[in-house]
Amino acid sequence: MDHDLAALTARLAAFADERDWDQFHTPKNLVMALAGEVGELTAEFQWLTAAESATVLTDEQRADRVRAEIGDVMIYLTRLAGVLGIDLVAAAHAKLDDSARRYPAERVRGSADKATDQPAE
Repeated sequence: MDHDLAALTARLAAFADERDWDQFHTPKNLVMALAGEVGELTAEFQWLTAAESATVLTDEQRADRVRAEIGDVMIYLTRLAGVLGIDLVAAAHAKLDDSARRYPAERVRGSADKATDQPAE
């Protein structure tokens, strides 16, 4: 099976088309579904300590649920990007470039402060 993003985007479009679901896959509905799936993923980590969350995949039942929820998040995010005509990888690279500019490593290393909390250059 092909594991690249373009193939997944095409497969999701075909999946929706075969079921006549394009009518339901509006950006608003896809964002709402994505938010719901992120909530379900969040629930898998709720109440875990930081150490427990780092080893979440060692529990087979929890690992299966986490993988499934991450899959759902990826599906809805990829479908949303496809419907909107956004190159998901290009958008991520652009955001990372912006973050690199806003958070230069030499200034923020070891700090979790937001950019607005950082001292001006």
